[in-house]
Amino acid sequence: MAMGQDEFDGLFEEFESECLHMEMRDSYGTQAEILPFAKWAEGEEDDFAWMDGWCDTIRRGRAKGKVFRRALVVSEPLSRYQRWAHSTTPPLVEAGEDIRWVPRRTVSSLALPGNDFYLIDGEKVVFMHYSGEGAMEDIVVSTDPADIELCRSAFDAVWGRAIPHSDYRVV
Repeated sequence: MAMGQDEFDGLFEEFESECLHMEMRDSYGTQAEILPFAKWAEGEEDDFAWMDGWCDTIRRGRAKGKVFRRALVVSEPLSRYQRWAHSTTPPLVEAGEDIRWVPRRTVSSLALPGNDFYLIDGEKVVFMHYSGEGAMEDIVVSTDPADIELCRSAFDAVWGRAIPHSDYRVV
């Protein structure tokens, strides 16, 4: 079932205990990131104000004991986009999101879903569909137990190989 942007945004306030997020692309082109990425590419400083909303959501959730974990499966050496993403991660970690980096070469033998996803409270999977250029195309929700199990086992396996942001060295 497709989900609209407002409903998607509401998920992160409404979930009960755990939000797991796996990203597997080397580049994205989401609307919110286009300008900050372009500025970074030009060598401009970023005040990260464009991330305030997500950081506030994380802080509110963490204050209620909620868990936010994100695993980024990346090719090495990192793409230009992922080098930029690495530079934008500290405010998210400071807000309370546990973000870890996973070299793609370490997950070759793992069964991974075909798309990025959020696993919400172990009860629903939100698949993110992107265009080839990295623009968000569709948000699809599944409560199918097979999808939930695939995403849970994939996340757990990837997390076991993940490197905390503070320890990950850009290559």
